[in-house]
Amino acid sequence: MSTTQRNKVSAQEGRLLLAIQALKNDQISSIRAAAKLYDVPRSTLTHRVSGRTARVDIPPKNRKLSLTEEESLVQWILAMDERGQPPRVAAVREMANLLLASRGINPSPTVGECWVRNFVNRYEELKSKFSRKYDHQRALCEDPEVIRGWFKLVQNTIAKYGILEEDIYNFDKTGFQMGVIGTVRVVTGSERARNPKLVQPGDREWVTVIAGVNAMGWALRTMIILKGKMHQSSWYETEGLPHDWVIGVSENGWTTDQLGLYWLKEVFNKETLPRTKGRYRLLILDWHRSHASAEFDQFCSENQIIALYMPPHSSHLLQHWMLEPTQPN
Repeated sequence: MSTTQRNKVSAQEGRLLLAIQALKNDQISSIRAAAKLYDVPRSTLTHRVSGRTARVDIPPKNRKLSLTEEESLVQWILAMDERGQPPRVAAVREMANLLLASRGINPSPTVGECWVRNFVNRYEELKSKFSRKYDHQRALCEDPEVIRGWFKLVQNTIAKYGILEEDIYNFDKTGFQMGVIGTVRVVTGSERARNPKLVQPGDREWVTVIAGVNAMGWALRTMIILKGKMHQSSWYETEGLPHDWVIGVSENGWTTDQLGLYWLKEVFNKETLPRTKGRYRLLILDWHRSHASAEFDQFCSENQIIALYMPPHSSHLLQHWMLEPTQPN
C-alpha cells in the first residue's frame, strides 16, 4: 500500500470513528444521516456499528501484523532514523515481536528471519532508508555539515519537547584492556642503542566503562562491565573501587543489549527521575547497537525519555569529557 493510499484509509477510519461516536451519543438519529454527514460508506458504517472489526486491525492474509501495527512500526523506524539511529534489521524484528506479544496471546507469535525484508519492500519510505550505504570517505568530507545538522537536531528537539537544561544528559562508554602498558617516556642510560621496551603483563582482559553526566555538571553512578559469567566477591572487596559503582558481566567484557537496557532502567531512570524538572528528559548517546534495541527505545518512550544519537564516528569530536583510561603507575 502506498503512502497516499494509507493516508486515505487512515482519514476514512477517523471519520468512521467520529460517526460511530456521534451515533452512540445520540447526536445523530440514523446511520444514513451519519454516513452522509461524515462522508463514509453507509454499508461500512452499518457493519462497524454492529461490531465488525476494522479492516486496518485485521492482519492481511499471509501477514503477521495488522495494518495498524505495521503503520506504527513504520513510524517507529522513521522516528529512530530521524533521531540519528536507524534501527538494525534485528531491532525491527524485535519490535515486531513486541507488537505481537502485546496482543496477549500465549504463546506469542513471532516473525521469521526474512519477514523484515518483505516488510520493508512493501513501504517506499523504508526502502530508501534501508538501501543507503555509508561512504566513509564522503563522510569525512561532510563532517562539518554533519555536525551542524546534529546540533540543529538537538536544538529542534529541545524546542519541540520543551526540555529544560536541567533535564539534559550525555551518555558515553569507553573500553580498555587491563594490564596493557601504553607508550610512555622513560629515562635510560645514554649508551642504550635501541629504544627500551616494557613487558606487557599476560593477564589482559577487556573492561567497559559506562558513564553519564547531566548538563548542570553532576554525574550518574559509573557502571563497569567485566569479563565473566558470574559476579565475584573479590570485585567488591577491591580497594579503591567506589562502593556505589555498578558492576555488570559479559563473556568478553563488552556491553550488550541487555546491559545497556539494565543501565537505562537501574542507573539512568532511577537516578534522574527524582531530579527531573520538566516533563521530558533528553538522553544523548553515541551510535552503538547496545542502546538501539527495540526494548531500549520502548522503555524510553514509556518514560518520557527522548533519546538522540550522535552521528557515527563523531564521539571524538562531540564528547571530550570521556577520557581514555591509562595504565596505573
